[in-house]
Amino acid sequence: MAQTIVGFFQDDVGDWVAELSCGHVRHMRHNPPWLDRPWVVSDEGRKAKLGEPLACNKCRERRD
Repeated sequence: MAQTIVGFFQDDVGDWVAELSCGHVRHMRHNPPWLDRPWVVSDEGRKAKLGEPLACNKCRERRD
């Protein structure tokens, strides 16, 4: 289930976490070659993703 990205913060180990409009969160790691999200490491990249839809696994679990 897609939710809107409303913000970002860093967790205790420095990984970026997306805050979703539903109130849940989802880690957005850039860890090539497994996770290729170079946009997450820059302020501009994260700002560009605000308002974008992102699948919320917790909402999907509740729905299933």
